[in-house]
Amino acid sequence: MVEPADRPSTAGQRLGAPDSFGVSTLEPGLRPPTQPPGRQVSIRVQMLDDTQEVFQISQRSTGKVLFDLICVHLNLVEGDYFGLEYQDQRKMTVWLDLLKPTLKQIRRPKNTILRFVVKFFPPDHTQLLEELTRYLFALQIKRDLACGHLICNDTSAPHAEIGDFDETQSWQHLLHNKYLPDQDAIRDKITDCHRKHVGQTPAESDYQLLEIARRLEMYGVRLHPAKDREGTKLSLAVAHTGVLVFQGYTKINAFNWSKVRKLSFKRKRFLIKLRADPQSAHHDTLEFAMASRDCCKIFWKICVEYHAFFRLFEEPKPKPKPILFTRGSSFRFSGRTQKQIIDYVKDSELKKVPFERKHSKILSNFGMSPQSSSFRSQVPKEVTHLESNRNTHLHSFLNLSSFNHNGTGADPKFLNPGPSCRANKGSTGSPHVVVNGNGSVHGQGIAGIGVLHGPGQSPERQQLSPLTSPLLTDAGCVRHDDEEEKFPTDKAYFIAKELLTTERTYLKDLQVITESFHSVAEKDEVLPDSVKDLISSNYDPVYKFHQGFLKEVEQRLAQWSGRSNAHIKGDYQRIGDILLKNIQGLRQLTIHLQKHSECLVELERACRSSRKVEAVCRDFEQQRVCYLPFNIFLLRPLHRLLHYKLILERLCKHYPPTHEDFRDCRAALADISEMALQLQGTMMKMENFQKLLELKKDLTGIENLATPGREFIRLGCLSKLSGKGLQQRMFFLFSDSLVYTSRGMTPSNQFKVHGQLPLFGMTIRESEEEWGVPHSFTLFGQRQSVVVAASCASEMERWVEDIRMAIDLAEQSSSPNTDLLSTSLSENKLSEDTGADLESEDELGGSRSSLERQGHRGNTTVHVCWHRNTSVSMVDFSVAVENQLSGNLLRKFKNSNGWQKLWVVFTNFSLFFYKSHQDDYPLASLPLLGYSVTVPSESENIHKDYVFKLHFKSHVYYFRSESEYTFERWMEVIRSATCSASRSLPSSRKDLY
Repeated sequence: MVEPADRPSTAGQRLGAPDSFGVSTLEPGLRPPTQPPGRQVSIRVQMLDDTQEVFQISQRSTGKVLFDLICVHLNLVEGDYFGLEYQDQRKMTVWLDLLKPTLKQIRRPKNTILRFVVKFFPPDHTQLLEELTRYLFALQIKRDLACGHLICNDTSAPHAEIGDFDETQSWQHLLHNKYLPDQDAIRDKITDCHRKHVGQTPAESDYQLLEIARRLEMYGVRLHPAKDREGTKLSLAVAHTGVLVFQGYTKINAFNWSKVRKLSFKRKRFLIKLRADPQSAHHDTLEFAMASRDCCKIFWKICVEYHAFFRLFEEPKPKPKPILFTRGSSFRFSGRTQKQIIDYVKDSELKKVPFERKHSKILSNFGMSPQSSSFRSQVPKEVTHLESNRNTHLHSFLNLSSFNHNGTGADPKFLNPGPSCRANKGSTGSPHVVVNGNGSVHGQGIAGIGVLHGPGQSPERQQLSPLTSPLLTDAGCVRHDDEEEKFPTDKAYFIAKELLTTERTYLKDLQVITESFHSVAEKDEVLPDSVKDLISSNYDPVYKFHQGFLKEVEQRLAQWSGRSNAHIKGDYQRIGDILLKNIQGLRQLTIHLQKHSECLVELERACRSSRKVEAVCRDFEQQRVCYLPFNIFLLRPLHRLLHYKLILERLCKHYPPTHEDFRDCRAALADISEMALQLQGTMMKMENFQKLLELKKDLTGIENLATPGREFIRLGCLSKLSGKGLQQRMFFLFSDSLVYTSRGMTPSNQFKVHGQLPLFGMTIRESEEEWGVPHSFTLFGQRQSVVVAASCASEMERWVEDIRMAIDLAEQSSSPNTDLLSTSLSENKLSEDTGADLESEDELGGSRSSLERQGHRGNTTVHVCWHRNTSVSMVDFSVAVENQLSGNLLRKFKNSNGWQKLWVVFTNFSLFFYKSHQDDYPLASLPLLGYSVTVPSESENIHKDYVFKLHFKSHVYYFRSESEYTFERWMEVIRSATCSASRSLPSSRKDLY
């Protein structure tokens, strides 16, 4: 039977599908907009489901007539979020102006296809009140995924399209439909993930997809190429918050609408005039150069529209026409603002009519049951898979890229690449800043530019991106001044918050042992069961205990800061009760803590007895999650006791004796002090043993370094006087000998031993006048004498003091130890005073291929001292154990305007940078040896509170903390790694030396 020709079609049928499985708010058959008389012209429009529709409009019709026809065709109420874009005669993509005649904009309508796409992306998809609108937004997100604007291996998109899981249908569908650029490579993973979403409706899947997508940095972003005043290539974009600045695909700055006074353009210069702010480092007017005047105008127009849509309550009125002459553009936003759309949909009694999805086979019943009067009142049910794997989803969307040195001011050698990075230098020859991967300063790797790859992506398919920084904030955006967090002002709150932030880092470090290393050991099955059981049985209980401890601290801090239970928050402005309870619980784990030294010894014994075990441990240290030498993680539980002790000491010092929290803090301090004293001897022995094991990996020509009774004292760079003059050498001072080495051009980047000086019977004499070399002294051994020079007077003083102390220790030993080296000195002396000394700091990276063969960490504390011509003692390492800190900081480079939010961890003389505290591994690291920490001077125009400055030669960083207390703490701990003054041992450890 032939249906009547005038029968109105449903929205679903007009989208090209036979059945209807959704709801819309417009009834079919609505009267199209009135058109002016005149000849009809056909306009082709490509819809979001990739179908093409032809619309007939009058040749004098405005763009709004065509747009309204499309909205009626779709039964779309919230159409103002969308727009029509096309390529004009200049091959530039522009938006159709709704106020101007369509044919004056589209010169050749027969050869032009307009695209109906999302134009305004709201910050929260719950502001979209209609299921049809969310479905169209989901189609836009899937299109962005398919073309590579968003990078993801998540399968919410296919689920929304093809419905519940059917293995044969799902596989066939993925063969013929593209959702991701590299879909074929991960088709099995997509199918597996789709299988886990059985039972979800398409509406739920749309909801999840938008929930994840809105958190992405590139969500809704359309880049417009530009350059700054210095000619650096950038991109400008606009969002609901304001104007954004990108370098590559990383946001480096943002200008909030509240701070923008005026946007304009002059020829090809785009200008942003900011409101006067004496505390801001920005100039009043920021200038960007774009390719042409047309490019400027296109971007200026979309900025005007974004500002009006999200910031105004109602559509702006048209400007009155000038009588004599025009000045500037008359362009204005046309259409309803976001507020007007939301108010209209909420206030209207709109009848639901069905719509369908392109591939859907499942009935969507939201809002159609008799019990529900309105679909808008329903929120898709919470799905456990999404909630429990939110980080996985987010990371699968994100393609974390590296960043080079241009514009960052980072030290070129110690922000290190991932395992798949390629050594590279910029065209200007300047060194690069690279992401931390298989080579943090205490880890492994080489210098160069690198990329952290998203899941399922091979390094060969990734293009290197010249970005200036990692993704920096919780939402990947710049922190705005008007978004400052509000905190309690009590110092005790910030002390408690330090407990929280460092506990988060500590728990992540425990995960390296209990989860990451455990999974590797189980997979390779080469580690002896006795060693695996020993580590698991003594670290797993500690990890589980601290999981509960962290939850309690998080809850208390949330209550204290007023985010919950504000009406009774006075009862929660303390932390001593939680500390006392948990430290008493921690005492029950003392038997496990005492076993940690045995774990370290047994793991090392297994490595010595089996090359396969050694290879597994070495390969694990190459992984990005192992950002420090693995043995350091084994020491973390004992070190944490010292942190609790120091935090409690600060609380007890801050509180008056009458404070309600003082008694609990004092009791907890007594308990933790007793525990620390009980385990102190074990801790110090483990630290020394771990340091000897670490140095063993850095040295070649020495095998029996970690022998009983030997203590490490100092390592550092000195110049050795020979027949060829002063030559740079790396010296290692132990309790029985002084070893000197050079860093040769070896594949493994190890330091080659040239000689040793037994300390038994050695004497030392200053010899600056004798040799005419500043800061020089002579070491007289029983068999040879060596003249060395330090870089400065303070460095010389530290070396002389430690060598004299070591000589005294050697004299007290029962007999001299002259059998340090396992290889003959003659073999090592063949390379003495050779061309190896010509190596520069730019050659730190060495050969990538040879590093891969050797699997050796080419960038450790020893290498930092070598290149920065400084030294570190065991006392310094002991101080560093106690001076660990974590927290959010805002970072600014020397020549940049914006502040970027980072999660920063300070440990082992280095800053490690993360996007957030939930990340499993750092994006980059910055060793601080050789740096200076100060406060900015007035001339640097850093008009912010709580800012400190890090600088080394030409490399300068500024960091902002949230309070006076955190500012002082960051200054204190960083000075412990950068201060060149003589250091003393912590009072708790003096009796051990």
